[in-house]
Amino acid sequence: MNSQDPQDFQTENSQEEQQLVQDQSSQNDSAMALSGELQEQKDKFLRLYAEFDNFKRRTAKERIDLVKTASQDLIQDLLSVVDDFERAEKLSLEQNNPEIFPEGMKLVYQKLIAVLKSRGLEPMDTTGKAFDSALHEAITEFPSPEESMKGKVFDTLEKGYFIHDKIIRFAKVVVAK
Repeated sequence: MNSQDPQDFQTENSQEEQQLVQDQSSQNDSAMALSGELQEQKDKFLRLYAEFDNFKRRTAKERIDLVKTASQDLIQDLLSVVDDFERAEKLSLEQNNPEIFPEGMKLVYQKLIAVLKSRGLEPMDTTGKAFDSALHEAITEFPSPEESMKGKVFDTLEKGYFIHDKIIRFAKVVVAK
């Protein structure tokens, strides 16, 4: 019979238990490290996904804005033609002379305005309104004929315009002071 000392047996069991505890501790540490790394990767994935989603939304919005304002340059060039039509019509009315602005020109002017409005062009309503430097360009100041007109637009020299609520030309105005 092989006789072992009970103390040797206890020491061996104690060493095996310690080894098991160390192995379990090492496995727990590894599992915790892997869990932490997994959580970090999930976080990176979610951030990247959110960033990509924001990119898609931003580019879609930019594309819509581009389509809305694609014709902005052409419309801005046509505004000088509209100004000439309006000056001719005003002169015709002031001088009571229909030859200055005949009926045919009125029809062309109305059709041009209708086409521009269908593309999103809207004129600013300025005369009699409070002066706003975000909308108006003050060309000069004029002594106010009435107290109630102070700080308001007295006259509009050149209309301002919006395209889809975006200013494309500031109104050139005379301000009462």
